[in-house]
Amino acid sequence: MSKSALKVMTIRAASGRERILRSVVPALAVALAASLAGCAGRDSVTVGAIPDDYRTNHPIVIAEKNQKIDLPVGAGDRGMTGAQRDALLGFLDGYDKSAAPTLTIATPVGSANQVAASAASRDFARLAMAAGVKRSRIVMTSYQSAVPEASAPVRVAFVAVRAQTDRCGRWPDDLAETSENKHYADFGCSYQNNLAAQMANPNDLIGPRKQSEIDAENRGKVIDVYRARGISDEFLGNSEVTY
Repeated sequence: MSKSALKVMTIRAASGRERILRSVVPALAVALAASLAGCAGRDSVTVGAIPDDYRTNHPIVIAEKNQKIDLPVGAGDRGMTGAQRDALLGFLDGYDKSAAPTLTIATPVGSANQVAASAASRDFARLAMAAGVKRSRIVMTSYQSAVPEASAPVRVAFVAVRAQTDRCGRWPDDLAETSENKHYADFGCSYQNNLAAQMANPNDLIGPRKQSEIDAENRGKVIDVYRARGISDEFLGNSEVTY
């Protein structure tokens, strides 16, 4: 084979490889871009599906909750003391008279202060009736003391609807061993609990209350003051309005 023929074949082979590369490289680029786009889509869906909001992790719910107080009674006491009276009245402030749940007064049995606790329980019942609890809604019961030598308290309890959250203090993971920029499990739990405890009427979380009646007398006074321009000189001196 002559040198000229070999040179022609080499040129043709080189041009063929160039055509193959020109056709293969764009296809590889398209495939790589598609694969990267697919990975980006999967990451977005995965991250977006993980709740990272303290209101979602620790929701405030409205449910029945047992309200109770243990009133210590000494073995030498004869009836209700002043401290017990103040504590019980403060506890009964949360009793809803319109709902009128059952108020349970449990007296210890088999304890060192059994006689004193029984007398104090009767005084507690009379104080509860004076505070607005109906006699038919008061239940006197007893419970067995775990330690006969000790003075067990008198337990007063009722069930009420309250706003509440789950129990705080969950630490399933070590905060120092995570690379994810996410809230930890207990994040926002104390805040949600404090917010729920401040709700005097849990129904406010469900919807607004009915608007109260207008005070026509007070409204008339306000309008009369406005018409008479009864505005203080201090306000007029600091105001940018000159008319």
